[in-house]
Amino acid sequence: MNHRFPITTATAQHGLFQSLLDNEFPAQVYHWQEQPLDLQQEQASFFGFVHQGTATLTTAQGCFTLKAGMYFCVPEAVHIEGDGHGLVVEQRNFVGFFQLGGPIEAAGRLRYIDGCTDSLLLSPPVLGDPCFNLLHIPPHTFQSQHTHPSFRVGMIVQGHGVCVTPEGELPLQPGLSFVIPTDQMHSFTTQEEALLIVAYHPDSDFGPTHENHPMINKTLLPQS
Repeated sequence: MNHRFPITTATAQHGLFQSLLDNEFPAQVYHWQEQPLDLQQEQASFFGFVHQGTATLTTAQGCFTLKAGMYFCVPEAVHIEGDGHGLVVEQRNFVGFFQLGGPIEAAGRLRYIDGCTDSLLLSPPVLGDPCFNLLHIPPHTFQSQHTHPSFRVGMIVQGHGVCVTPEGELPLQPGLSFVIPTDQMHSFTTQEEALLIVAYHPDSDFGPTHENHPMINKTLLPQS
């Protein structure tokens, strides 16, 4: 695990990676690495990604086998086991939808800064709720330095690059997980290879509201 920079990184580590319980959005970040992982926190949701191999999720809803490139949100106790490696974010004080998805695509569907693209893999159920994203950074990209108003947790799915911070540069490689603190200045750069990253956000400024969602927007009442 890297402790030289405000951004924390780690690879091939089983169990707790980083605790963010003192954060505005209390959370904990875990890996599983060819060993079982039991997560049982009440009033929490578990967002995860399978990076290598397969993972079997055992929940109150049943057993589900996910292949590499798939992702999930489980709003209840979950037991994870399998022959591979993955990342899980335990978000406290949030009950999400039970969702399984993937595999991820090779690029995002939405434009992002500096020629990058993004896909919203797991959308916020309500405005302000957490979300899970796919970020594609093309070759020969030098992102503008930027910050985020809440922490970010991510994993490098494929490709190599560098995370540039005022404190120095962090090399990026497949299987590397990272936590970017709130308001930490950073950017990603690439050379010959594209970077594909999954990224968790604990909050959002996007999502449906009681006054604005597809069901109510497309319900047309007779004019009186």
